[in-house]
Parts: sequence; structure tokens; C-alpha cells
Amino acid sequence: MNPRRLVDTTLFYSPTSGGVRRYLSAKHTWLGAQPGWQHTLLVPGRTERMAPGALCSVPGLPVPGSFNYRLPLNPRRWQRMLEALEPDLIEAGDAFHPAWAARAVARRRAIPCAAFYHSNLPRILARRIGGRAAERCAAAYVRCLYEDFDVVFAPSRLMVSVLGEFGVPHTVHQPLGVDEMIFHPDRRGRWLRERLNIDSHSRVLVYAGRLTVEKNVPVLLQAFARLGRPYHLLMIGGRRTARLAANVTQLPYRRDSVQLAQWLASADALVHAGSRETFGLVILEAMACGRPVVAVRAGGVPELLDERVGLLADPDDALSLSEAISALYARDLDTLGRSARQHVLQHYTWQSVFQRQLAVYRALLAGGRAAAVQEAVAAAS
Repeated sequence: MNPRRLVDTTLFYSPTSGGVRRYLSAKHTWLGAQPGWQHTLLVPGRTERMAPGALCSVPGLPVPGSFNYRLPLNPRRWQRMLEALEPDLIEAGDAFHPAWAARAVARRRAIPCAAFYHSNLPRILARRIGGRAAERCAAAYVRCLYEDFDVVFAPSRLMVSVLGEFGVPHTVHQPLGVDEMIFHPDRRGRWLRERLNIDSHSRVLVYAGRLTVEKNVPVLLQAFARLGRPYHLLMIGGRRTARLAANVTQLPYRRDSVQLAQWLASADALVHAGSRETFGLVILEAMACGRPVVAVRAGGVPELLDERVGLLADPDDALSLSEAISALYARDLDTLGRSARQHVLQHYTWQSVFQRQLAVYRALLAGGRAAAVQEAVAAAS
């Protein structure tokens, strides 16, 4: 029997991109071990590359100031390459021309088409461009794009609700996961403070991710300015930021997941000020490393953690964040970390989340939509 050909396609993929890349790479590895499936990625790259069952690339130009993303300037070429892969099922991981190409190819081939809503486009545009008008226009665009998709995955229940408000049908809650063997407490080492050239009694918290507007890095820096020593912030990611305080260290993005896990596991805790996270994968990765988390009570984050594994601060509030960080050290960090690890193992391993997603794929390929897909999700859960 011929394998089912699943193609994932997205602009949000680069050598140093974050959660979307980790999701697609983990899915590719996991599906490679499942009989009857061929998984292909179609993403931007330096040159054109066709390799069914592996990584295919559409040539594109670098996007200045981005996370090493590339933008192909010929949408029809993307569509032709997607068609040439002869998919049985397509998943689009953004709301731009790869999604329109996926919809067009799916219509022509009469195959199911899924989308994964990784980023809240209307909210991002409202903040960067400004105004409710931009948000309303973007919401209408999202509804128009996704109304003909068979299913739209959303990583948090909050985003399922948001898509419903936009009028998007056929939404399914599909959380992301963690490789619990890479992100493991055994990665913890005693070398961190020496590496940062700080006192052995310093209280070290780590932030890992992009330094974009949505991550609220200024709030994070203001919180550590209030705290002062012995608190120390290790920021991993983004271009070098000038004039950092003495209790802040910045390092380049960790492309290697093992290396990232070592940094996460060796800190006291993860700190995250982003208030518009659709999910928050790095939060789970730190928890899997046996580390507690201080984050904000906003976006999809409260669905991931509670007081058993960390603390939540008020969004966009440096004082509240600094108080939560200080309060964390009044508790037993190792006990919180063990609870965090156990929570991930129970709910957020890639094995468990991909089994759930595979049930949806099978329902789609069997001709199901809406009710059939929801039944598959309920059974998988």
C-alpha cells in the first residue's frame, strides 16, 4: 500500500526560527517512525530543492531584521512545487501565500487541507500598525482565508475561542509538545554562573526567544533593573542589545536544542514577559528540564502553568513581574521543578500530541469534516 503523503508548508521556517520550526522538525521525526506515512516540508530556502519525504525549499530573499526568514517572491512557483509533490493532505502553517497555495492545490486535487494558526495575525497588526480598524480588517482576512479549510488547528483553547470570534469554522485545539529526552533535568550543570562570570550565589533566570515587540523585552529589563543584584537575567536570542544593565547577559540564539536545554536546565527558572503568546513552547521546554517558570497571566500561557509549577504576574507590568520573581525564591525551586516536569510528561510530550493530531488526519482522509474531526479529537484525548 502506498504511504499517505502529508506536506507541511509555511513561511515561518529558518535555521534560527523558534516554535514552528521545532514543531515541524519533531513531527517529521515522529511521522518517519509511523508506518504508512510520507512527510514532506516545503519552506523558504536559498535555492530550489525538491526532495519528497524530506525538506523541500522555494528560493527566497532574506527578510531584513527578521529571524533569518526568507520571502519567495513568486507565489506561483510555490504552488507549482506543492502540486508536484502530489500530496494526499496539506497543512499550512501561516496565513500568507503558502496557505492560499495549499487551498488552491487541495481544491484541484480534491484532498483535505488543514491549517495551523500559530500566530494571532490581527492582534500583531493592531499592535504594530495600530488601531482597531487594522485588527478588524485582518480578522476578516483570516476568516476569508480559512473558511474553506477542512480544519484549523489552534495551540491553545484561547486561540480556538479567538478564531470562533473571527467566524472561522472547524477549529480544533491542538497543543504543541516537547521532546522530553532532550529537555531533561539531567542537562543541569554547575557551570552556568562561572560561564556568566557572576557570583555563585546569584539568582539566575533565563529568557530564550525572539526580541520582538510581542515578547515585551523592555518590561523584562525593567523588572530586573528593579530587582538589581543578586538577580541576573540571561537572555538567549536576538541581535546584540546595546547598554544592558550589569545584571543582564545576552547570548546568541541556541540553534542546537541540546545546548538550549543545557542553558534552560542550569538556570534557576525561566522568565517570560510576553503577553500575547498563542502557546509558549519554550515554557514547556523549561518545565521539561525540571525548572519552574515566572510568566504573565495573558495569552495562552495560563493554560500551561499554575502555582504548582511557577508564578504568574500581571501583563505589561514590570513591578508585578519583579515581585513574582522575588516571591519565587521564597519557595522550593526543586519541588516546583519536579512538578513542572511531571506536568509535561502527563500532557505535553510530542508522542501524545502527535497521536491526537494523527487521529484528526485519519478522520480527514476518511472523508470526515467538522463533527467527524471533533469525534476523532475527543477519542484521541
